[in-house]
Amino acid sequence: MTSPHDRGSLSAFPFGRRRFLAGASAGALGLGLSGTPLGRAFAQAKRFDGQSLNLMIIQPHVVAGRYLAEAWEKLTGGKVNVTAVPYDQLQAKATLDVQSGTNNFDVIDYWYTGVGALANDGIIVDVTERIERDKAEIQPDDYLRSIYDPYTLADGKRWGLPYDGDSHLLFYNTEIFGRHGLKAPTTWDEYLERSKAITEAEKANGIYGAAVLGGKAPIIIGASYTNRLAGFGGRYLKEDGSSALDESAAVEAAKALKDAAPSALPTPLETRFEEGLPAFLSGKVAMIEFWSDLGVYAQDPKGSKIVDKWDAVRIPVGGSNKTSRLALNSGFAFAISSGSEKQDHAWEFIKFATSAKTGLGLLLTTGSGIDPDRTSTLNAPEYKAFAPKVQTALAGALENGLPWPNGPESPQLMQVLADELALILADQKAPEEAIAAAHEQWTSIIGS
Repeated sequence: MTSPHDRGSLSAFPFGRRRFLAGASAGALGLGLSGTPLGRAFAQAKRFDGQSLNLMIIQPHVVAGRYLAEAWEKLTGGKVNVTAVPYDQLQAKATLDVQSGTNNFDVIDYWYTGVGALANDGIIVDVTERIERDKAEIQPDDYLRSIYDPYTLADGKRWGLPYDGDSHLLFYNTEIFGRHGLKAPTTWDEYLERSKAITEAEKANGIYGAAVLGGKAPIIIGASYTNRLAGFGGRYLKEDGSSALDESAAVEAAKALKDAAPSALPTPLETRFEEGLPAFLSGKVAMIEFWSDLGVYAQDPKGSKIVDKWDAVRIPVGGSNKTSRLALNSGFAFAISSGSEKQDHAWEFIKFATSAKTGLGLLLTTGSGIDPDRTSTLNAPEYKAFAPKVQTALAGALENGLPWPNGPESPQLMQVLADELALILADQKAPEEAIAAAHEQWTSIIGS
């Protein structure tokens, strides 16, 4: 898996995608699980008292990991040792742990685009039969369909359960828009017009129309491109699994990304979330495409200067497409490590950690970094009250999200695309040329 930054780990930055708010988990551990059948069963049995599991999780989910560990111990007596690793080391560390025979980890947090590679390399366990056996408890039909299959399905089998349904929304500064009499854009053409107008009027004050995340890592520049691909009605793969980058939407999305650069916060190729996020929260940019939990941080006066001065809308549409479709940028699931000697124990923890009840508790915990992945949590009254603007923008569009490829070759495919997109932003290739090159390489990789 590729890092969303180019230097060090996420914890080195004061403005990571998910800021770690001290003590955020402590006040929310009363999940209310003790009153449920699941909670009562665990509480009565304390079936894992004195036993422990080792969980590998990404650094931005440290708060979520601690939350889960404390709640699990309270219910079952079992301990969960949480090890946080950077994005760029997650898949490599999981693979090395198994292939070296160290077998330190029982549960692995994986980015869904890597599920095919992890399964193909024998790093995670096939849980198809476990899901079928425990489906009354898991409620797989409650998962958003646009999330469930991409996150868990590879080679006709299922390898984990989702717990974080990441997607991007378009956030905008209502105060800046109000100064110029502008409304939120609904098309990419409108987005460009508004960005240009604001930059021209306020550049002298250090304010720009947009922050375009163009850092070369797939999870950064790839997300910005995928937002536009979704907006133009495009896709990554055709029904037969071949590259769809030869379709017109793929080129139109690349053109829209290039067109956005001149009026954006300088410079997109060097703008990752650790540059874009503080610029938006400090009121220096009018628009940013970002993960939906930004709405929580924007309302936090500890780190935001735009409290009550922002809103969120769905990703714009473009060309002949009139249907808003959100891009499934990032997104995580839990899997059993094939090297674990406690696979049944690990499975019980995964069921608990990915349940609707636990998921809702995480959604309502500031700093958890968790976004909806189930219909029940997306539409829960508690979530609507906690993040009303974000919930309104997500509902109705997240159900039909555009996924990234998730096959064994996915990491290689997305790095190839990121490299070509970077050449576009560097003015070294025209969009048509770069996308054609990416398509040619994808065809070779997929067909090999």
